[in-house]
Amino acid sequence: MHYKAYSFLTVRGGKVSNRRNLPAEFRKKHRCMSDGPEKTAFEKRLQAAEDAADGPKRKEPGKGDAGSAQRAIELAMRLGVEMVAAMVIAVVIGWGLDRLFHTKPWLMILMVPVGLAAGLRNLLRAQRRD
Repeated sequence: MHYKAYSFLTVRGGKVSNRRNLPAEFRKKHRCMSDGPEKTAFEKRLQAAEDAADGPKRKEPGKGDAGSAQRAIELAMRLGVEMVAAMVIAVVIGWGLDRLFHTKPWLMILMVPVGLAAGLRNLLRAQRRD
């Protein structure tokens, strides 16, 4: 569908007219939104609707919660390192005991749950502190 530039104009009495060339009594009887207090009320309602459609105002990315985000990242990295370090230490101790006692994989396999338990204990302790 194609709209022409003058589609807002009306035909009255065989000639094209717009708001400006209508008689004064017709303009008083048939008011437009661009007249009087209705225009300002409409603009206020329109602005309120646009603000509501935008949703709550967000903080700018550079302000506010940058410190808390940084602390959360530091805590997550620390928890990951704690868990991995406990597991690596337990496996290395198990491997060393296997070489010492010639029990090839058994002590290393036994130390994996011990390392897991130690890692979880460290995670809980680190989380309680922060």
